[in-house]
Amino acid sequence: MRNEDLDAVIIVQSADLYYFTGTIQTGALYIPATGQPLYLVRRDHLRGRMESGLREVMPFASMSEIPKILAEYGYTVPNRVGMEFDVLPVAVFERYKKVFPAATFKDASELIRRTRMIKSHYEIHLMQDAANQVDKVFRVAAEILKEGMTDVELAAELERVARLAGHPGLIRMRVFNGEMLFGHTFSGADSAVPAYTDTPLGGLGVTPSFGQGASYKRIERNEPIIMDFAGSCDGYLVDQTRIMAIGGLSPKLVKGYEDMLAIQELMKRLAPQLPSWGELYDECLAQAVSMGYSDSFMGAKGSQVSFIGHGIGIEIDEYPFIARGFHKMMLEPGMAFAFEPKLVFPGEGAIGIENSFYLADDGTLKQLTFSDEKIMFLPV
Repeated sequence: MRNEDLDAVIIVQSADLYYFTGTIQTGALYIPATGQPLYLVRRDHLRGRMESGLREVMPFASMSEIPKILAEYGYTVPNRVGMEFDVLPVAVFERYKKVFPAATFKDASELIRRTRMIKSHYEIHLMQDAANQVDKVFRVAAEILKEGMTDVELAAELERVARLAGHPGLIRMRVFNGEMLFGHTFSGADSAVPAYTDTPLGGLGVTPSFGQGASYKRIERNEPIIMDFAGSCDGYLVDQTRIMAIGGLSPKLVKGYEDMLAIQELMKRLAPQLPSWGELYDECLAQAVSMGYSDSFMGAKGSQVSFIGHGIGIEIDEYPFIARGFHKMMLEPGMAFAFEPKLVFPGEGAIGIENSFYLADDGTLKQLTFSDEKIMFLPV
């Protein structure tokens, strides 16, 4: 903050509040460049005091009270204020401008995201617990999957397992309109249906009002069944994709899956060298193109996404992004990310792998998700 010439940062978004306070009670976290942070809570103050480890958690009823509260703690009115411009609603921003009419406001989202992208050992342990959760989901899938059940029936059973294992039922995404539940579970041609989401897979969903994910399509033999599932433990996420089939799959899909495993192995070799995010993307994309998948890698032609991996933690789209153009930002120890090389063939289905990883303190790459990576073929 001092390097960016900021007197204070005000945080209001739930994911950031949880990271810095340990709770998501409605209010504002005021972080001065020097001194103790102040957590001003409108609803619910008593719960905020109970759940947060911060020293100063106090109630306030109106934003007009903020300057008075700052004065009580010996803080002058800030001249330069940082806020989360990437997620902050305009109406909320305008209200803070009225609270500090003489202040200059600046985007602090980059500072916040860079802070959050380096995971502590505590955070990694929570993500390991989330990996145990998704493995339990995958193992149950093999027990309950049967020909003729619908995609949404399978998804509901898997979601039930996750909820009973502690999953809160929601996945946080920072991107605007990034609603997501547990992930995507679908089969056959439906897995190749594009959607509005910035993801390689979309799906029809059960209604255009939430046009993604599982639909009422019935699962058939000899088609790919995809479980792209995010585990969540105490707010921390992992992302895992596995493939199943009743009977078999075409040689084209089997080879495609083997090729995606090969791209994952390439990433595993390159990531410990701590390249830039964009360089890692370029190398893996080049291998996919050399394999003949220029029109199907990371989405069907016309709907392809420009990333292969994404940071993961409290949100499923954190830093780092293994994506096009990020050549000035380097991988660092402490970063955690999901890597998901996938192929989409319209009319046939999708195939691919996804695992979550982190870079240990010594730079070695550790894998968080651990379910069996072989395609699970179930008997007819």
